[in-house]
Amino acid sequence: MTDTSHHDDRIANMTFASVYPHYVNKVEKKGRSKEELHQVIKWLTGFTDKKLEKLIEDEVTFEGFFKKAKLNPNAHLIKGVICGYRVEEIENPLTQQVRYLDKLVDELAKGKKMEKILRSE
Repeated sequence: MTDTSHHDDRIANMTFASVYPHYVNKVEKKGRSKEELHQVIKWLTGFTDKKLEKLIEDEVTFEGFFKKAKLNPNAHLIKGVICGYRVEEIENPLTQQVRYLDKLVDELAKGKKMEKILRSE
């Protein structure tokens, strides 16, 4: 497999606050709401709206963001391609978690039903 360590480092050091407005814009442009985005983020990470606001305000990196998260036990059910990578095959745990979030946001923007996005066994 290709060496993706530079890519992994770049993702780890990117702030969640720098990407969050893009998530909001993406889902709102497709007729979904910020509240639905927060529901998806809460499902994946366990973060309340208040905690999410604090992480954005503190400009935490994705590394810090996912260190503080309590990843949903069903996150492993997130499968598919995002940014040219199969999320289930990504070897770096942090990069995989960020791509999980990207995949959920993408599904929300594409109009997938919430019960399908919030996977259960």
